[in-house]
Amino acid sequence: MPKDAPRRWDRRMQQRLAHGEAAALGELYDHFASLVHGLAHRVLGDVAEADRITREVFTHVWENPEAYDPKEGPLRSWIAMLAHQQAVRRLRQTESAALARGGEGTTEDLERTVRRASAAARADYIVTAMPAPLRAALELAYFQRRDYRQTAADLGVTEDEARRRLRLGLQLLSTAHDTAPTEEPTDTGAHGYGRAL
Repeated sequence: MPKDAPRRWDRRMQQRLAHGEAAALGELYDHFASLVHGLAHRVLGDVAEADRITREVFTHVWENPEAYDPKEGPLRSWIAMLAHQQAVRRLRQTESAALARGGEGTTEDLERTVRRASAAARADYIVTAMPAPLRAALELAYFQRRDYRQTAADLGVTEDEARRRLRLGLQLLSTAHDTAPTEEPTDTGAHGYGRAL
């Protein structure tokens, strides 16, 4: 597949949505619903709420296809950002309402909860979005408890290559905490996706 093929698909999908093509929405849903639902569930820990966020995100995309700018990044990233923003907003609303009703905790506890959930969702997204060789190395090292030598043997690569993949994967994962999730997002454009998620 040519390097620009995903971007062409993104632009074409946006055009189809802008022309009101219902089949395009179905195709987009097939591609990204599990991503949206997974991110929302990771933040909220509630299947019904994740279902609701998924519907809201795809409704927003259907009604506002022009809000996506292909020059700013992949469609996948924009949709993930929308899901993340909606889920964090819902978590903050739910937790704030619980505090207002006399629930346990403080506003600082609420913000810690939001930060943890946001970082966990970002880490999940980073892992699913990273190149397959990096993801495979991390999965072997951390989920199957392989050291870099065993990881190299399992992947059929040199030990240096296994170390490189693990180092790069960990560097990507370390950015999961490089966010300011306590700030309420103000726009749903593609700008600043990396900071928003």
